[in-house]
Amino acid sequence: MNPVRIPSPVGGAADELAAVVALRDLADRLEDAAVEHALRDGWSWSQVAEALGVTRQAVHKKHLKRLADADIDLRRRRG
Repeated sequence: MNPVRIPSPVGGAADELAAVVALRDLADRLEDAAVEHALRDGWSWSQVAEALGVTRQAVHKKHLKRLADADIDLRRRRG
């Protein structure tokens, strides 16, 4: 009879997956900061979206509430 092998919660795949989660979190925080910086510098939502390789609607949906809550000037910009 073969006993069921329970994966270790430390090392190997567990560490690799934890690293993926940490990198996703870091990427999200970097994106948040970069989008905020761009908008403060006068970039339009369309310019930000193009730089990120997504639609204007996608970047707007993802970042609008957080930026509005931070009192970032979100008036319509040309671009």
